[in-house]
Amino acid sequence: MRLVRAVTVTPGTAGSLSLVEDYPEPATDEGSILVEALAVGVCGTDLEIIAGHYGEAPPGFDRLVLGHESLGRVLEDPTGTLQPGDLVAGIVRHPDPVPCPNCAVGEWDMCRNGQFTEHGIKALPGFARDRWRIPPRFAVGLDPALGRVGTLLEPTSVVAKAWDHIERIGHRAEWQPQSVLVTGAGPIGLLAALLATQRGLAVHVLDLATEGPKPALVGALGATYHSTKVDQLGFEPDVVIECTGAPSVVIDVMCQAAPTGVICLAGVSSGGRTIDLDAGALNRTLVLENNAVFGSVNANRRHWDMAAEALARADQSWLESLITRRVPVESYAEAYTPGPDDIKVVLDFAA
Repeated sequence: MRLVRAVTVTPGTAGSLSLVEDYPEPATDEGSILVEALAVGVCGTDLEIIAGHYGEAPPGFDRLVLGHESLGRVLEDPTGTLQPGDLVAGIVRHPDPVPCPNCAVGEWDMCRNGQFTEHGIKALPGFARDRWRIPPRFAVGLDPALGRVGTLLEPTSVVAKAWDHIERIGHRAEWQPQSVLVTGAGPIGLLAALLATQRGLAVHVLDLATEGPKPALVGALGATYHSTKVDQLGFEPDVVIECTGAPSVVIDVMCQAAPTGVICLAGVSSGGRTIDLDAGALNRTLVLENNAVFGSVNANRRHWDMAAEALARADQSWLESLITRRVPVESYAEAYTPGPDDIKVVLDFAA
């Protein structure tokens, strides 16, 4: 049996991050497409798993291979879906085995019974290993031009889903949005802003940072950067995509949206914090202005394909600017240690 390197943790055990040199090569029952890993993106979910907050190893394994933001090159595909040498990313979530009504029709991002599995998170090995396998229906081919930035496909799929649902909700009535507010200029926020500019909307991004790369990245999109409070913006956005998860910001954007506005909550709050809230005033605002608030997470195949198209249309140099550090796999611990100016960190298997 061929052995590969893999970045792993023992789920639920803080401080268990390690690079295993003798992890078994993926078995064919993981998928018919064999892929050579090129890079894996690092995100907050990985850091929470490393901290022991959650994570689930595959059945029969004590350790979980990390990595859900993948980029690889096809080594073999006996199904002919992809060709050797093609760039590919693996869809993270797989449907539950029951399946629930949503999983049964390919909407596994909307799973209702929670029995889904996720690469690098829940009961499926992740992509942070030299080789991985994927079934054809979960393999997304990428434009060759995305060879340096393909790890951005997973977070882009999340905001592609958000925009898909925003537009569905918006069309409950005659809907002609003009302005978008994105709160948070991390990877999700910046990619949400990118997809907003691709829709020809006036884009505003709010973040606390006044230095570092974020203001320039927003400006390069032709968007407006703000580092003020939500209620000091001076306008009411038609669409809000909230990416911070900060409770006070979540409440503020609900009160700031324009009449018939759509507010998408894409940031996850950590919990354990309370704030003063006039629930009656918030209710009055949402009801009398016909506003809609919804949560969005994960993505299905349709959204991954939409994300691949969006990245292929984007300025490749701008996308590459989102990746602020590339760390060789031998120095894996550095990749999972946040830096002050990090936007997106990539663990490089091809270095």
